[in-house]
Amino acid sequence: MSDSDIVQDFLVESYENLDRLDRELVGLEKSPHDRDALASVFRTIHTIKGTCGFLGFNKLEKVAHVGENLLTRLRDGQLTLNPELTTALLGMVDAVRQMLKEIQSTGQDGEIDYPELRETLTRLAQVGASAAKQAGAEKSPAGVPSPTVGNENAPAEPKDAILSPTRGLGKPAATEAPKAVKLEPASPSRPAAETVPGRSEEPVMAKQEDTLGVQPTPESRPREAVAETIRVGVNVLDKLMTLVGELVLARNQLLQISSTVEDTGLQAVSQRMNLIATELQGEVMKTRMQPIGNIWSQFPRTVRDVALGCGKEVGIEMEGKETELDKTIIEAIKDPLTHLVRNSVDHGIELPDDRAKAGKDRAGRLILRAFHEGGQVNIEITDDGAGLNSERIRKKALERGVINAEQAARMTEHEIFNLIFLPGFSTAEKVTNVSGRGVGMDVVKTNVEKIGGTVDVQSTRGRGTTVRVKIPLTLAIIPALVVTCGGDRFAIPQVSLLELVRLEADEVGKGIELVHGAPVYRLRGRLLPLVYLSKELKLAEDENAATESDGAVNIVVLQADERQFGLVVDQINDTEEIVVKPLRKQLKTVKTFAGSSIMGDGKVALILDVLGLAQRASVIAEMRDRALTEKAVEAAAREEKQTFLLFAGPGDSRMAIPLNTLARLEEFPVAQVEMSGCRWVTQYRGQILPLVRLNLVLEERRNKLRALQAPPAPDSGPIQVLVLNHDGRSFGLVVERILDIVEDRADVRSSATRAAVLYSVVIGERVTEMLDIPAILRSADVSASLPGVATRSAEVAN
Repeated sequence: MSDSDIVQDFLVESYENLDRLDRELVGLEKSPHDRDALASVFRTIHTIKGTCGFLGFNKLEKVAHVGENLLTRLRDGQLTLNPELTTALLGMVDAVRQMLKEIQSTGQDGEIDYPELRETLTRLAQVGASAAKQAGAEKSPAGVPSPTVGNENAPAEPKDAILSPTRGLGKPAATEAPKAVKLEPASPSRPAAETVPGRSEEPVMAKQEDTLGVQPTPESRPREAVAETIRVGVNVLDKLMTLVGELVLARNQLLQISSTVEDTGLQAVSQRMNLIATELQGEVMKTRMQPIGNIWSQFPRTVRDVALGCGKEVGIEMEGKETELDKTIIEAIKDPLTHLVRNSVDHGIELPDDRAKAGKDRAGRLILRAFHEGGQVNIEITDDGAGLNSERIRKKALERGVINAEQAARMTEHEIFNLIFLPGFSTAEKVTNVSGRGVGMDVVKTNVEKIGGTVDVQSTRGRGTTVRVKIPLTLAIIPALVVTCGGDRFAIPQVSLLELVRLEADEVGKGIELVHGAPVYRLRGRLLPLVYLSKELKLAEDENAATESDGAVNIVVLQADERQFGLVVDQINDTEEIVVKPLRKQLKTVKTFAGSSIMGDGKVALILDVLGLAQRASVIAEMRDRALTEKAVEAAAREEKQTFLLFAGPGDSRMAIPLNTLARLEEFPVAQVEMSGCRWVTQYRGQILPLVRLNLVLEERRNKLRALQAPPAPDSGPIQVLVLNHDGRSFGLVVERILDIVEDRADVRSSATRAAVLYSVVIGERVTEMLDIPAILRSADVSASLPGVATRSAEVAN
């Protein structure tokens, strides 16, 4: 084995040991008397010190040596681990990690030997030595020196021969060639000794921990584990994965050929090949899969450091650490998850005194949870802190010009929360070394979306915040739906696929509608925006080109960024596993494509980026869903048929208004509804919009007073509001639920049976009550006519 191989093995093993040290030291801070954990920490540092001395990394050896001295005091019971000691030891771990990076990049352990850190570690160790010396002096007989470390009369501690910097590989001593060092086991008649080259041949005692540092122990390295595992370079696994990808492509080609040839022998061989390739693919994928706990293991240290810097007490819980992802995914989400964890501790969880005032435990809780669902990995970061302040976010967004006043007024709370992922957005009151600079959350979203994932935030004021990240299991080989458009084939990742819809020729006219010029399909009562792939990719300008020869239309229902839309394609071929190939630099800037793949016939198919395609087609642009239903279809008013908005009234009644009287359809969260005197109001587009409750308008007079005074139930869902304009006044009509928008002649009528209704009319073959909007406004202004209410309204006005 060459010197470089030995150094490389040293680096790999040392990095693993340092990651374990982070976890063990944080755990020891909570259980300082755990002797086994303390012994493990000591052995790890001793191993690093011994090996770096053997390899001639003197600066690294110095840092590890003073850390080992401090750990010796802890192991011997002369000191008890506390936050100060833990911080110092973690600083040593960081220094060693930095020096290992220097060795990895330059072959040397850097220019700095961290004198301030070594001085701190030495001072802390001397405190333990002084305390032990004083205790030993009190217990020792008169005239007998105490055999404790630090006794001036005790012989100097011999330096382990294996740690001599002059004995490193490639760096022999100037006076003689390096000699083998023989360590013999101690016995009653013959103590263990070591011979130090260049010195007297007088044997000196070999300490037990020195022997443990260079020899495997049953606790640290079981023989079975060594026999059953082997280190394999990542580049070897990547090459193996590439070869398996090529095998999958060949398998697909063989299956396609065998399906067109009537040869039972070829078909049997192809099926056998299919089984073997599928099994091999699965096994190779396993070699790249790693538990998410590999990156979660660093988070206890992260939480501890951030909480200490913020003056907070935070405990971390982790569920689903065994959830596995592809190595490339693990590496891609490491930094985003780290930022989310730091942000939760710094922004989310309150100070201990504030938590106590709110009736919470002084120590906050941070919960990490991972699980598989629907072919994806779901990761949740939940804190029990103060939650997001929607009004502060809205105000900050307006100040920074991220949104305008009109957008701010009609945004839902969920949309406001997700503003934190915009570039440069921050609500931090002061800039710290953790957050407040307006960078980070947008990078989190960008990095997650780069690997085909999504990120979303939900929060409850006073109870905490949850950030949900959804990411694919792997990026190498994915199941996909193959479609054809304009004579070319495209692959759609199956993770974004919801369902397939086929409209026969006689259904196209009724199924696809135009709302303000935008095509939509009414899928189970819900308007689904349609995107014609041929038009978006400029394969054809005519949308009719997307119909088959028999006039049928194929719709692929997709989901992107929590929004659904229908992708109209020429043909739907089949689903198959495809090997993802990166795009060449000429296409990397095109958001519509996520990659490419070679199909069974050897031709290349582009993989569609569902999110990028939706953004390009503007189907997930802000307020697009509301724009589909705003305004009336003015041309319909000039025809015999009229367009009506249907909605549910109290009880089982069915009610309507002409669509041309409607300004907008809105949905407001209950938290956005306020009380002004005895009236519901909401802030809308820079003004106060009064809300008229339809069920209250139609109530009997004697029941109105009690209903007027009742605010909306806090646990109820969002309210449906029709924004109407009448005589220059805007108001919102609160209805139970919106049913449909229909066209009808409405020529069968009968007189009204109650106030605020013009007449009853047959619309869509059902009796429907047509509202009298002026009467509704008059009836809504009931405060002056109800005893006891006018006085309170006047008091509020004053």
